[in-house]
Amino acid sequence: MTSDSPDARMSGTVEIGGELTVNRLGFGSMRITGNGIWGDPPDRDEAKAVLRRCIELGVDFIDTADSYGPEVSERLIAETLYPYPEDLIIATKGGLARPGPGRWVPDGRPEHLRRACEGSLARLRLDMIDLYQFHRPDPKVPIAESIGALAELKAEGKIRHVGVSNFTENQLREAERVTPIVSLQNRYNVTDRSSESLVDLCEQEMLVFLPWAPIQDAEESRAVIEAAARHGVSLRQVVLAWLLARSPQILPILGSSSPEHVEENVAAASLELSPDEIRAITKGA
Repeated sequence: MTSDSPDARMSGTVEIGGELTVNRLGFGSMRITGNGIWGDPPDRDEAKAVLRRCIELGVDFIDTADSYGPEVSERLIAETLYPYPEDLIIATKGGLARPGPGRWVPDGRPEHLRRACEGSLARLRLDMIDLYQFHRPDPKVPIAESIGALAELKAEGKIRHVGVSNFTENQLREAERVTPIVSLQNRYNVTDRSSESLVDLCEQEMLVFLPWAPIQDAEESRAVIEAAARHGVSLRQVVLAWLLARSPQILPILGSSSPEHVEENVAAASLELSPDEIRAITKGA
């Protein structure tokens, strides 16, 4: 890798649970599956090339879930990257059932979460999952019961750290009464700021915030468009640079189905926005 090549290490680092240090540009593996996040990708070799390119560019955090495919994403990660690089952290999630393409049904029953976690361990060829996230609260199951199942798996040495996804602050506090929570994964981007206060909370309490759909609707922001034109880069690169500047606890996890898009995403690590550009994007100008 030449000095001017995209390099995820340029993004800086963040600590997960106070002990796992990763570069602040990760990879979200939902898109290496079929249409509707269902079944195999159209080109398995291309999907594997995406994963290999991530590693070559310094990405050392991959986010997946048993529901991606379902099971397809996890299997592809293991098939492509195992035995894993020593510094690679693979985070996965459980708590959603998949009755069909594009359909997602919460299932927070303790027995389901146990099966999901043990299935992920087998597919990923791991003895312990470094970060296991509860994918979404199930209105039919108390959060304490769902998180309690993950706490038991943690006590058994099958999970190192517990994270949550699609949670409100009240739900996060409820989960924290059961076991320490180290990360929160919610929708967050330049046009959807519904988790704004949770980003601040994560920064104050040193939790990692993983924004999903981080580049969506970037074309709706005039400030993003203007910054991209000034720097001669893509809208997605500006959005990623803004996320990195927004909080040191933000760990963007960019999805992609092509090695070229991976390179474009990682190149954002070296893009420096001015304070005025950051303020304009943050204000939604």
